[in-house]
This record gives sequence, structure tokens and C-alpha cells, in this order.
Amino acid sequence: MTAISDRPTDVSAPPLDATDAIAVAGADAATPEGNPGLIALPLIIAGALGLGFTNTGIVDSGAAAVPILLSATAVGLLLATIWAAALRQNVNATVYAVFFGFYGSYAVLSIGQTHNWFGIPSSGAQETTALWLGSWLVTITLLTVLLVRLPWTYPALLAVVDVALALLLIGTVADSRLATQAGGVFVFGFVAFVVYYYAAALWEETGGRALPLGKPLVS
Repeated sequence: MTAISDRPTDVSAPPLDATDAIAVAGADAATPEGNPGLIALPLIIAGALGLGFTNTGIVDSGAAAVPILLSATAVGLLLATIWAAALRQNVNATVYAVFFGFYGSYAVLSIGQTHNWFGIPSSGAQETTALWLGSWLVTITLLTVLLVRLPWTYPALLAVVDVALALLLIGTVADSRLATQAGGVFVFGFVAFVVYYYAAALWEETGGRALPLGKPLVS
């Protein structure tokens, strides 16, 4: 996600004279603000592609994406969350944190069920997966609604995630292969959005003109 400025302004600070203003501007120009999205976005793409391939059945092994999610995507999102919070990019930090929790908990769920870490019997595996999907569906739907003041592509991306999770939940509860595969297709739609965000962020970072992200749904 490209950086969203949400740092508070210190209205109590005394006014600067012209010399001070020039010095501050020069310091700001010499020290550009970091962009945690340049870490988070490519790793989200890698992890989501893995989930898309497994959910659509292109890759048969359901746990095939776990090594990417655990060693790359989750780690990168944790770093991006801390970095964004340090820069007071609070909206970015909450989005990265949510997706860190999503990807990280999926990896733990998958490995834990395989190795019986949680003592869940095989008869309860379906209910456990449904609980995980339903919990994240509610959480990300809430995030979708609360981000309507951002450019419309942000809530649109999250809405795609909501639909994907809903289809995967139906596929799990109803044991529907078709619903699961449809959910995987929507995961690829999510990847397309993130690829655009990554291209926009890196294009601007390397000196290009900012790419359009759309107007806010609610001003």
C-alpha cells in the first residue's frame, strides 16, 4: 500500500522565519520519508499467489504456500507494520498488521493441524478452518467499511478479499469445490490490485509521476 499521510500537526510550535523554513525544507528534502509498502507489497503478492494457486487447484497440495507465507510474507508484514507505526503512518500500520495476522495465522493453522499442535481431532478440522475464515471475514469486512474515506481502490481491494473469504467459507462449510475455486479466482483479483499498488509505489519512488488511485468514496 502506498503511504498515506496521517501524522498529526503540531499547532503549538512557534512560527518559523524564512531562514528556518528554508533550513527545515532542505533537511526534509535531504531525508526523504521511508515507504514500508515497498517491503510489504511484493511479499503480499508472493503469498497471495501461493494461496490462489492452492485454492483454485492449480497446485494440489493445500499447504504448498505455507513456506512463503511463514518465512517471507508474515515476516515482511511484521517489519512493515513496525516501520509504518514508527513513521506514524497509522492507517498503513493497521492494514499491514491485519494482513500480518491473516497470513501468519494461516501458516500456524496449517502447520498446527498437520502436526496436531492444538489437539484438534481430525473430525474438528473443518469447523476449525471455518472458524478461522469467518473470524477474518468479519475483521476485514470491518476494515473495508472503515476505509471508505480513502481512494476507492483501497476499499475495493478489501471488498475483493471479503468476497474471496466468503466463498472459501462456503466452500469449507458446504464442502463445495466450486466455491473454493471461485474464492481462489478472487484471490488472483486481489493480487492484481496489489501489483498495481506496488507498481505505483515503486514508480513514484524512482522519480516517476504518481499513478492515480481514485477518489475517496466518502469525502
